[in-house]
Amino acid sequence: MKPSLPKGTRDFSSREVAQRNYLKNVLQQTFEAAGFQPIETPSFEKSQTLLGKYGEEGDRLIFKILSNGEKLKKADLKALEENRLGAFSGSLSEKALRYDLTVPFARFVVQHQNDLVFPFKRYQIQPVWRADRPQHGRFQEFYQCDADVVGSTSLWQEIELCQLYDTAFTKLGLQGATLKMNNRKVLAGIAEIIGAADQLIDFTVALDKLDKIGFDGVVKELTEKGFSAAAIEKIQPLMELSGTAFERLEQLASFLSSSQIGLAGVEELRFVVDQLDQIGLKGIELAIDVTLARGLNYYTGCIFEVAAPKGVKMGSIGGGGRYDDLTAGFGMKNMSGVGISFGFDRIYLVLEELGLFPASVQNQTQVLFTNFGEAAALKANQLIAALRDSGIRTEYYPDAVKMKKQLSYANQKQIPWVVLLGEEELSREEAVLKNMESGEQEVQPLSTLSKKILVKLA
Repeated sequence: MKPSLPKGTRDFSSREVAQRNYLKNVLQQTFEAAGFQPIETPSFEKSQTLLGKYGEEGDRLIFKILSNGEKLKKADLKALEENRLGAFSGSLSEKALRYDLTVPFARFVVQHQNDLVFPFKRYQIQPVWRADRPQHGRFQEFYQCDADVVGSTSLWQEIELCQLYDTAFTKLGLQGATLKMNNRKVLAGIAEIIGAADQLIDFTVALDKLDKIGFDGVVKELTEKGFSAAAIEKIQPLMELSGTAFERLEQLASFLSSSQIGLAGVEELRFVVDQLDQIGLKGIELAIDVTLARGLNYYTGCIFEVAAPKGVKMGSIGGGGRYDDLTAGFGMKNMSGVGISFGFDRIYLVLEELGLFPASVQNQTQVLFTNFGEAAALKANQLIAALRDSGIRTEYYPDAVKMKKQLSYANQKQIPWVVLLGEEELSREEAVLKNMESGEQEVQPLSTLSKKILVKLA
């Protein structure tokens, strides 16, 4: 059988894992500095936990896990005969791979509410799965990296989450990303103004596709969903908003002047934008995007999306928002939350494209001790243990083969320093330290070898 991977999945080399660990560590440090605590949840949940939380399109992308054994006898064959494939697949599956980290987090909060201190601030970095069409920057298995706060309705939480984006990207050297903001109340107000308040979900799902299908595509989809030409025409001025974030908010307030819920959304946005303007952002640009809808059903307030720097061919690299009712589905009402997600894999690709990974994160071996046979092996490994204790990544070549082969191994692995310790050197209590880049070598007493290597690597 020819080895291959399922579409939408990847292997990671040692170099890639080292770079991913670097990215993960920067994000973890950013979260923990702001008081967020780590949690983990299982890779799969009960199907009923996930279904219905992501809208119709989201539900179709959930990977269901086939039931085994006797449970297969419960398959709804009648549904299959009637071509009700959703009902049929549901009868075959009681569990599903998690689609995101937010819904499992809501379940976690409800299940462990007596053990948590509210407001509860959590971060989580784990893989999720979606049956999406694989393409550049879009995978069927990928990592999400979330930060959420539950138990507070304060808009200062939104502000802190925006700062998390700015701080993390600054640490990574990623400049020029754009933090787009909108509010679901604004979207509800727009739907109210155009006379389609009862079609809010259809409206937001279509509007969220603006970047992908253009305004004409949005018009076509809205028409197919039953929106009148007059209603669609009323949306046109929103496509022409311009100026700074504050100027766009003024234009939006004018458009929504007759909608109480819409104006409430504008005021929430104005507060967040004003505070962020006064605090100051280091490297991320702030923008109001009235077309931003984020098609997930659970958002109720501010919503966010982060666009990659201009010139980088990548879509969204982060997003999130306020959700007031997510835990209600698990029997816990009046528990407001707000959260953001970092698109871990997409951010990785952006950092790689822009060459922002430091050379020091490769985690390659720094020193190789060559193998001259049993006589020097013990001493070599004693020295290796001391270097490892000092944090130096050190290897011992396992086989006493020709020196050419051992040095070739060092070159292929880009190991910068090689220690040659044979019987002759051992009898003199010395070793030869070789620089693999320059080819220069020098004799060093064994008593000072470790200190010398530390100086060289420094």
